[in-house]
Amino acid sequence: MKTTLTLALISAVSATALWANEPIWDANKVQLESQKLAEGVFAVIPVGADEMAKQGYPIATTAGFVIGDDAVLMIESMLNERLQTQMMDLVRAQTDLPIRYVVNTSYHGDHQYGNQYLPDGVTIIQHEHTAEFIPAHIDADKAFMMQNFGTGRGIEDIVATAADVTVSTGGSMTVHMGTYDVSIRDYGFAQTGGDLFVSIPEANVVWTGNAIPAEPPALPWLLDGHLADTRDTFIKVAASINDDTKVVPGHGPVTDKATIEWQIAYLNEVEKQVRAAKAEGLTLEEVQQKVTMDAYQGYALFPWVHPGLNIPAAYAEN
Repeated sequence: MKTTLTLALISAVSATALWANEPIWDANKVQLESQKLAEGVFAVIPVGADEMAKQGYPIATTAGFVIGDDAVLMIESMLNERLQTQMMDLVRAQTDLPIRYVVNTSYHGDHQYGNQYLPDGVTIIQHEHTAEFIPAHIDADKAFMMQNFGTGRGIEDIVATAADVTVSTGGSMTVHMGTYDVSIRDYGFAQTGGDLFVSIPEANVVWTGNAIPAEPPALPWLLDGHLADTRDTFIKVAASINDDTKVVPGHGPVTDKATIEWQIAYLNEVEKQVRAAKAEGLTLEEVQQKVTMDAYQGYALFPWVHPGLNIPAAYAEN
């Protein structure tokens, strides 16, 4: 299966990254904090994320929660029990209301492994593709996560936890929380075919999951290709928000619409330069060496995300 091959590719490439034998980020050390975005609406962000994002460093998972009239909805459940417990503590610091829902924006383990540690009675919401992918690929995904985030982080203990409710491809659902309506939508192919975007129109907030990893210089990861489809999804998301919308990315501090527009501009430029290089008759390897796009460098993972994932995706489509 293509996704399994992609996981193997990333594992191999990640091993040559800046951190060599070190975790990309360490789930045994990450500390989380909450940031109030509106009354009852919070982002959950790793401590130090602002400075790390400016320096282009990869950052642990960003999440959030919404306090309704009689219950709480969480966005993401994190990589392991330690981080899930921290997130629960942040919720409990704000309210004693029960947690009734959790939304996983993708199948990646750092967004959903914590499901097994949730209290009884929590409704797990996922994209239908995510719900199908997790039980079928849990062993491969755990191996990928341990390759990149290390052993001894609780990943070994993870079991697949089934979704209770799924969002269909191209579909959406609304969770009524009393004060707020939480919109959960599939805008199209993003980083995977099962990405969800969570928004609260009344609070002018949107969570993007991994599709938008962080503010510049972080790049989108075309894990399964689909440059054009991914760009179209970003355009739809950007059109659905305004300049004042608080954008909570998958791995970084709260940002804004300009971050999504920057990602669109990057994908446009990749497509343009790769198409021109391919028209010269250059091979993929030659294009990878030529299309360096210096103006978009600065992301610590640029040396493999750009040439190793994004250029091949553009080359295949043009």
